[in-house]
Amino acid sequence: MKPYTEDPEQIEQRKRRNLSLRMNIFFFSTFLLFGILIIRLAVLQFVDGSELKETRNRAITGDVEIPPIRGNIYDLSGKEIAWSTSTMSLYYQFQPKMSEEEVTDFAEHLHQVFNKYGDPEQEMTVEKIIKQMDLEFRLNNAFTPRKIKSDLTKEEIAYLMENRDRFPGIDIMEDSIRHYDENTVAVQLVGYLKKYRGVKETVDVYKGRDREKDAQLRYLDQEDVGMEGLEFMYQDVLRGKNGLKTYPINASNLIIGPSELTKPEKGSDLYMTIHREVQLRTEEAIANHLSKIRGSSLRQERASAKAGFAVAMEVNTGKVVAMASMPDYDPNLWQGGRISTEDYKKIEYIHQNGTIKQVYQQHDDPEEYKKHPSSLVPLGSTQKPLSVLVGLNEGLFKPSTVYYDKGTFSFGKEGSHRVTIKNAGSRGYGSMTASRAIEKSSNTFMAEMIGNELAKKHGREGVDIWDDYMKQFGLGVDTGSGLRGESKGVVDYFHEADTASSQSALIRASFGQQARYTTLQLAQYAAMLANKGKRMKPQFVEKIVDPSGKVVQTFTPEVLNEVDFPKPYWDTIMQGMKSNVQGFDNVDYTFLRKTGTSEQQVAGKTVENGVFIAFAPADNPVLAVAVVIPEGGSGGYGAAPIARQIFDAYDDYIGLKGTPKLTVQEDDTAEGSADGTDATNGTDAE
Repeated sequence: MKPYTEDPEQIEQRKRRNLSLRMNIFFFSTFLLFGILIIRLAVLQFVDGSELKETRNRAITGDVEIPPIRGNIYDLSGKEIAWSTSTMSLYYQFQPKMSEEEVTDFAEHLHQVFNKYGDPEQEMTVEKIIKQMDLEFRLNNAFTPRKIKSDLTKEEIAYLMENRDRFPGIDIMEDSIRHYDENTVAVQLVGYLKKYRGVKETVDVYKGRDREKDAQLRYLDQEDVGMEGLEFMYQDVLRGKNGLKTYPINASNLIIGPSELTKPEKGSDLYMTIHREVQLRTEEAIANHLSKIRGSSLRQERASAKAGFAVAMEVNTGKVVAMASMPDYDPNLWQGGRISTEDYKKIEYIHQNGTIKQVYQQHDDPEEYKKHPSSLVPLGSTQKPLSVLVGLNEGLFKPSTVYYDKGTFSFGKEGSHRVTIKNAGSRGYGSMTASRAIEKSSNTFMAEMIGNELAKKHGREGVDIWDDYMKQFGLGVDTGSGLRGESKGVVDYFHEADTASSQSALIRASFGQQARYTTLQLAQYAAMLANKGKRMKPQFVEKIVDPSGKVVQTFTPEVLNEVDFPKPYWDTIMQGMKSNVQGFDNVDYTFLRKTGTSEQQVAGKTVENGVFIAFAPADNPVLAVAVVIPEGGSGGYGAAPIARQIFDAYDDYIGLKGTPKLTVQEDDTAEGSADGTDATNGTDAE
């Protein structure tokens, strides 16, 4: 049987039918899709059109943060030291439909208003007004208000408010300006402000704060932030919170309705432990004494010093009532968060706080500062009370041990390597105990009985032991102040031990020539001697008060560490610190003190720095004072008279016996706070 074969004509007909079917399906699907599309377009046009139009015009929120109003800083008695005042500023909200001609007319009209009603010293040209409008978005986005002018007069405000319709986009908002006491009270401690935009990438603590999620806490480029001192240390407390102006913005980035305003929140206020009058008298005492010793006719008093530093700290609380770094400057130069190059050159060195960090003297010649000591100087003989405590506690001698002082002490190998330590003028004091060695400021006692004996007893380990004692008394470590950039001091005795010998390092350190420390460290050390072993944390703030007047934080004394020495050891150094000193004649309170004349090699020459520590009253110390005068000569002539003025100021306004002397005298309610004694038991030889 033959196989079945389909007729070719039938095959062709079937192909045509299949093609026709596919074409019909294609055209039907296309028609159906177009039909659906047309129906959808009709729905969008006639049903959803109005809703979509409303959605297109519906506002998103454009938030504009308004800088907060900074809290104030007051002294201990409640007097303003740094404060913010409100000022009214003119802002312009970008208007996209304004033509170039309209912009010019707008600026010219404002120029006329400013000339007629404004402060003549605040000149605003048409070109400057247009620049401030930022029409090319160089500094702002579309809905960020542009500040045109600050510190508007009442007449300017009145005219602009009454004629608001003639100035499309203007708004008058409250700003704040930072002011500082014109008497320059503790300016380096208080600090200053700079614009956030200038420091947000260079100061670690400020990095990323402009990206804070909370709009009220987000830092703004135009706001002022603390850069030094308490302004920096308490930045978050003082800052407050941003205000918020919310604009309804449509999809075209146009403002389509009225704004809503949330006012900025003022920051909290600080009340310092610094007393304004004590501080001013401290600053005045330094300035006057520097002038005196530079022009003195007395050889022993005359010195070339140009700077001075002092800290007064309460012995049992750690409260700093005066901190002076002189010369100082007017921090109002930073007003507006910026300073001119010319003004900055004038204060380049003195705007830093020399009581806590290394600061050089200001000289017209930039190279001259290298030829003079900085604010960090060796302790000199003010080291000796602590050296005696170390010697006693290490069992190197007893309070009653008698040493014969010949005026010199030599150590090292015979010949060219032999080193001789001398007293001032090579003076020998004969037989003496440790307390008399402090009183007479015997270098030989310290060198032979402490430095040399410590090296013999412990060898190289003696340097580590010495370092540990120093740190326990706050020398070579952070004081705990919290102030930005505080120096721990510069220690040289380890280097001396490595390059010379541990014997040399300990001998030289024993009379205060192997390390340099800050004035605040020296004051903390003096207070620790006064309270017999408690290292107090320096306190600069008495309390924090919120804008409603509520006290939100107070500060209590804080002991950083404590040493426990037998009472006879403390009695020994107290006895040695009893003698009188230059500038303290006829005081009506008792005191204990130690002078120092620290020698230092600077630019190939030897300079002498005046150093002084003291505390009063002697029997129940309340206040400790440290004074450092680089290139001031002897501590007795160069520094002690300044300390006297500080004690007197404290006694007048706060009271060494608990009652301000001035109040007592003015009220005539008592005979005064004097105890009728005078500490005149000898003289000092440094």
